[in-house]
Amino acid sequence: MQDIVSDARAERVDIGFVPTMGSLHGGHAELIKVSSMRHSLTVVSVFVNPLQFGPSEDFGTYPRNLDSDVRMIREHGGTHVFAPSAEEMYPQGFATSIHIGGIAKELEGAGRPGHFDGVATVVCKLFNTVMPTEAFFGQKDYQQTLVVKQMVADLAMPIAINVVPTVREADGLAMSSRNAYLNFEERNRATSLFRALTRAKEFIENLEAPLQKRKALPRLEIEALMQAALQEVSVEYAVAVDAATLQSRDNYFSGEKIALLIAAFAGRTRLIDNIVTEIV
Repeated sequence: MQDIVSDARAERVDIGFVPTMGSLHGGHAELIKVSSMRHSLTVVSVFVNPLQFGPSEDFGTYPRNLDSDVRMIREHGGTHVFAPSAEEMYPQGFATSIHIGGIAKELEGAGRPGHFDGVATVVCKLFNTVMPTEAFFGQKDYQQTLVVKQMVADLAMPIAINVVPTVREADGLAMSSRNAYLNFEERNRATSLFRALTRAKEFIENLEAPLQKRKALPRLEIEALMQAALQEVSVEYAVAVDAATLQSRDNYFSGEKIALLIAAFAGRTRLIDNIVTEIV
């Protein structure tokens, strides 16, 4: 892989990169398509990273189907697939990891200790292998995109990070490899995440009284709206936070961007979703 991209860079070929854990769906297809429109060489990695799974999480059962992944990559403009084994990525004696504080400590980081260290370590190694000009991530994993941006900035990596909007099913459910775990009833209940996000977004963007008269929009008012729409799933968190820092504040004001983030279980399947909006 390094030989291929080194030759390409020597010829001044820009490289687009889409890191994935496989079991590709329409969201991944969009990332590959966007990259292929911007770069003549698009590398897609397929690697289920053991470092980002907790001991009670689904590493062993995470869906894997490399043959169908390769077909999708080819069909949507990908030019190269990098699909290493765990032994290749983490050979015996591997002892280095990337730790990111600050933004990685919130939400997913608080509930899944070590998760973002595993994400940052594998993304750093993939970046060093593929040497991309630009890397593409989906907004569905919103906090992950902020963590990757933090790492790239802190370590002065010459890589542009492009966050592509979440791709959804017709009923609003965010596309995810883990949707394959859902039975019919759970699949229907899972749509409540998008309904809750949409309800809160519409409330923020269409306040009955102008915010100038209200002076501030209370965070708890937004979060209560989301909670009320999430009766069909088991909620881990449903929060309205500063979109840049993920910090929770009592009140929000005109012109501020808010990230609405939800993590919830439909049956045994953990799902996440988000919408970013702005107070006018």
